[in-house]
Amino acid sequence: MSKLLFVTALCLMTVSGGLTAQGPVELKVGDQAPDFTLPGTDGRTHHLSDLRGRAVVLAWFPKAATRGCTIECKSLTASAAAIGAYDVAYFMASVDTPADNLTFAKNNDANFPLLSDPEKTVARAYGVLNQGGVANRWTFYIGPDGRIVQIDHAVNPDTSGQDLVARLDALKIARK
Repeated sequence: MSKLLFVTALCLMTVSGGLTAQGPVELKVGDQAPDFTLPGTDGRTHHLSDLRGRAVVLAWFPKAATRGCTIECKSLTASAAAIGAYDVAYFMASVDTPADNLTFAKNNDANFPLLSDPEKTVARAYGVLNQGGVANRWTFYIGPDGRIVQIDHAVNPDTSGQDLVARLDALKIARK
């Protein structure tokens, strides 16, 4: 009888959230964005917490120097002036090494920092790590209060720069 009560209690705790399995994180609009400390291709270490008070765009991409990621990087670079009209810090991020992202950024004349998460800790916190061990191409829009205001799960590399500007406008992100 006591064994049955224990099993029942264990089941109830699991259902109620007392015990949870470590599955993939699924962030949603309104959630606090996980803080990060990541090296950038600009030689600086970037902390989300240092950007509180400004909007932040974190554009995850699968792999440096691949076709789609190159197209996305070039699209964001081409839209730099339009993006720069907003009070926003924007980054591309991947699980590539800092050296790989630096080469990728230089080869594509990226005029914004690319962040590296080779330990995949931040990618896991954002729920972007896929079964192949790389990040999904998802873009997170984070408000000045540190909360997620939009997640784009259907990024089009060809138009990512223009799409980012349109979303900043639709989200009423402050202009400079």
